[in-house]
Amino acid sequence: MPEKTITFKSNYNKVADICEESKKFLGENGADSHIGNAVDICLMESLNNVIKHSYKGDQEREIELIIKIDKSDLELKIIDSGISRDNFDNPSLDFDPDDIENLPEGGMGLFIISQLMDKLDYITINGKNIFSMYKKLI
Repeated sequence: MPEKTITFKSNYNKVADICEESKKFLGENGADSHIGNAVDICLMESLNNVIKHSYKGDQEREIELIIKIDKSDLELKIIDSGISRDNFDNPSLDFDPDDIENLPEGGMGLFIISQLMDKLDYITINGKNIFSMYKKLI
């Protein structure tokens, strides 16, 4: 099973590069382009959330991304040591799209991720937050 680990500083300016590197790795290991595009969206949202919420904007902390892929499964793990989430309920977007003034202020990113991936997990172990995303490839 091909695996790639990327460790980087929690800098917003690095996120696009990490997403591009991940997409390239997936393509080199047989993932269709639509999978790479879905991963790009999910990583962009997840990594920015780590910086914003877990690290409170501190752009000098460490984030680790682990990507595992085989013919049938994709696993992404984002590991940080910031503030852990206390709520990881499956989000739903229940709002009136014609009422722009009352659109939800948060949760849209996690909702999108939950729609693009097959399974999400979030745990905290020994001060490390681990957000895992899984996708069936066949």
